[in-house]
Amino acid sequence: MRVTIIGTGYVGLVSGACIADFGHQVTCVDKDSTKISTLNAGEIPIFEPGLGDIVRSNLEQGRLAFTTALGESVRGADAVFIAVGTPSRRGDGHADLSHVYEVAREIATALEGFTIVITKSTVPVGTGDEVERIIGELRHDADFAVVSNPEFLREGAAIHDFKHPDRIIIGTEDEHAKKVAAEINRPLYLNQAPILYTNRRTAELIKYAANAFLATKITFINEIADLCETVGADVQEVARGIGLDNRIGPKFLHAGPGFGGSCFPKDVRAFIKTAQDHNVPMRILEAVETVNDTRKRAMARKVSSIFAGVLRGKTVAVLGLTFKPNTDDVRAAPSLALITALQDMGARVRAYDPVGMEQAKQVLADVTYCRDPYDCVEEADAVVIVTEWEQFRALDFERVRDLMACPVMVDLRNVYRPEDMKKYGFAYTSVGRLPTQQPVNLVGAPVPIGA
Repeated sequence: MRVTIIGTGYVGLVSGACIADFGHQVTCVDKDSTKISTLNAGEIPIFEPGLGDIVRSNLEQGRLAFTTALGESVRGADAVFIAVGTPSRRGDGHADLSHVYEVAREIATALEGFTIVITKSTVPVGTGDEVERIIGELRHDADFAVVSNPEFLREGAAIHDFKHPDRIIIGTEDEHAKKVAAEINRPLYLNQAPILYTNRRTAELIKYAANAFLATKITFINEIADLCETVGADVQEVARGIGLDNRIGPKFLHAGPGFGGSCFPKDVRAFIKTAQDHNVPMRILEAVETVNDTRKRAMARKVSSIFAGVLRGKTVAVLGLTFKPNTDDVRAAPSLALITALQDMGARVRAYDPVGMEQAKQVLADVTYCRDPYDCVEEADAVVIVTEWEQFRALDFERVRDLMACPVMVDLRNVYRPEDMKKYGFAYTSVGRLPTQQPVNLVGAPVPIGA
């Protein structure tokens, strides 16, 4: 089938590459000519494991192409995916749909024959209706159907998620559109991925509800972690204890510094705004958003508390800048709020991330970026684990301790075992577990217990 994908951001590029890998003829469209040239050369502008190989393979085999010519790509296509960004609208938090509607107008002028227009972007309920209205008003003669087909891709595991989905949601009541959408996804039948056909508005709501629920689960375990620290319980054991219940499940029960990235924060905010527009208050999600925003900056107090609340003049090493491993995405990452808070407290910040430093440099000032973890911790008064990269899971503790000015570690991802850190002489604190630390005086030396 001939498939056109408009937008070569994260969703568009991954979707286009994987659909081409299924054997379809795919053209990806973007207005950025420099980006298109880069992609046609087989160079990938984002970090996503395995994506580069799939793009280059399908370019070589002629199944994948990149262009700026939207009209030419839409004409004759069996399906046109809208995969442009829907960021939070400045000022009110609603999803900014201006790019979606602009693309709909451009699609309308180029349609030939029956075409399904598939919204892949994350959009509020009713967006498909508006896309349908825009195209219909501009082209009364057009033969088309608008379908909602939300994505459920995890950054860092997007190729696997696309090819081995938990489910495929197709939101349309048009029988012809169902057949075309099913044909595009036919290779996934081998993996026995269930296809759920719904009406368009239901499909749009499923996407927001899924992300909102996962964000709620993360926030819940983070608040349980705070209680664990107060009452002397271990949040990891609590999470395991409740996660073994099949009604709950173990995923997204990892306590930490809060959720970030390009999806959860903006989608929770947009979902709340959508509900408000329909006079349905979402009190739980309002609390989730507030708690998460507050939590990121509060993590700096975990560091300052070890130094009796005084960080002025201290050097803090931050390991991990991206919002999760295996991506270069720092959008709404906990590291951003944490580093800003540390700087506000007067600390000097050194940082290292395996792939996210170039992105971080665009939004963080007055940070010393380092070449590796050991360079980062040198002469630091404290080291903070913010992102659980594999590279940080097997650090040489003796080397780290000897390089630091003061052996203080704040582990915001519970990567290490407290008993191990105590053995190596660290003042160690984590999330939702009792600290194995000594108080540290203002000079930076551990104070003997009872002094």
